[in-house]
Amino acid sequence: MDEIEYVWSVLGGDAALTARVARAARPEVLEARLPVRALASACVGACALAAAELAARRAAPGGVPAVRVDDGAVAAAFTSERHLRIGGREPVSFAPLSRLWRTADGWVRTHANYPHHRARLLAALGLARDTEDARAVDAVGSLLAGLPARSVEETVYAAGGAAVALRTPGEWAASEHGRAVAGRPLVERGVLDASPARTFAPVPPSAGALLPAAGLRVLDLTRVIAGPVTTRTLALLGADVLRVDPPGLPELPDQHVDTGFGKRSATLDLTSDQAAFEELLGAADVVVTGYRPGSLDRFGLSPRALAARRPGLVVARLSAWGAYGPWAGRRGFDSLVQVGTGIAALEGTADRPGALPAQALDHGTGYLLAAGVLRALTEQSRHGGSRYVEVALARTAAWLSAGPAPDGASGAGRPHGVGGPSTMGTGSGARRVRAAGDAGGPGDAGDAGGPGASPWLRERESPLGRLRYALPPVRFEGGPTDWERAPGPWGADAARWV
Repeated sequence: MDEIEYVWSVLGGDAALTARVARAARPEVLEARLPVRALASACVGACALAAAELAARRAAPGGVPAVRVDDGAVAAAFTSERHLRIGGREPVSFAPLSRLWRTADGWVRTHANYPHHRARLLAALGLARDTEDARAVDAVGSLLAGLPARSVEETVYAAGGAAVALRTPGEWAASEHGRAVAGRPLVERGVLDASPARTFAPVPPSAGALLPAAGLRVLDLTRVIAGPVTTRTLALLGADVLRVDPPGLPELPDQHVDTGFGKRSATLDLTSDQAAFEELLGAADVVVTGYRPGSLDRFGLSPRALAARRPGLVVARLSAWGAYGPWAGRRGFDSLVQVGTGIAALEGTADRPGALPAQALDHGTGYLLAAGVLRALTEQSRHGGSRYVEVALARTAAWLSAGPAPDGASGAGRPHGVGGPSTMGTGSGARRVRAAGDAGGPGDAGDAGGPGASPWLRERESPLGRLRYALPPVRFEGGPTDWERAPGPWGADAARWV
């Protein structure tokens, strides 16, 4: 069983359809000790196959279109934030206080890209929130050098910030939350009720590119990277995607551009605009959420509560650590999950933790969730039922570093901790160790998708200026090759369907 066959089986797909997938392998991209390239191509390939399957269900009487996965396109997409240019300007990926710090007994990784997380980190350490960045870096570094890593983790988390102590793979596997994650499937799927089978309007093949999600409305309640990658992919495939954010919590501007292709962006206060939200929900086909587990339940946004008000809905949820175990309610980001689950230790040296060549947990999990949504829609058209799909960055990390596939599986489905890390995905074996503090940072052209990334980039005008961006890697015969809509300003659209 190879990687895409494993992912497709987890998604409940017909095993015979994997024969429709062809892969163009490029060993020079996404070099790492762990099989990052294999994971990335499997996530994208499964997503493309799910799109092709749904296209066949709606508009392709000749059968499921052929799928092609090119490692070059996948690598460019998984490092899209590094390729992005806005009016010629490089994006800002990581803030000064988002980095790896040496502590009295090890290392800790902080995430302070958002102003409120920066303020909470400084408050937890007894520093003023208005401390200038250069002084703050020096002060935080001096303080953390004298503190135990796990004490810092707990102190910052208790203050509402984001910090995780470095763990080895063995330490993570032995932890209570590591065991909870290991016991869950890569993608969790289920049926919520006995709603009638979904009836799709046909998509005429002569209408241009096959758009399997045409006519579907997706309510996007996600932030950062993984969730927006999911909804950006659904927008590529023809869905009307409306991203809704709280008015007082703007997305990081460059991040919004990178993941905003194909979508509209609106603001809505769920505490005061519940009627407006219910109107959106009443016409939605898919709801995607990416906030911490339980944080949206008070607004009636759990899968069962949503399906009770909108039967036939597909509810897709993602989180950093999973909706189970002692860390279920913790904040998390790709860089933190790499550090906490042992990936940074595997990718580093004896002197310093390392990092993956891309924020692969974010991007990979985003494509996995999009694939789960597409498969849920196909299954609804056959068997009905409101459905849910759930993924977690930590579960994707477990697949990458520990291997969840059945015995005898190969590649990304094989345990890599036995006898040392897997060499799948590596080139000559020589590689720069990427520090966990600079993972995904701009200006690292040698890591940004590897040589030959330019065929996978495009430029276009937008309301925000001229953009250079990575093209979507999800490709199937007759399908779309780019988004119809460029991103616009955050929150500039009306909170209504078109």
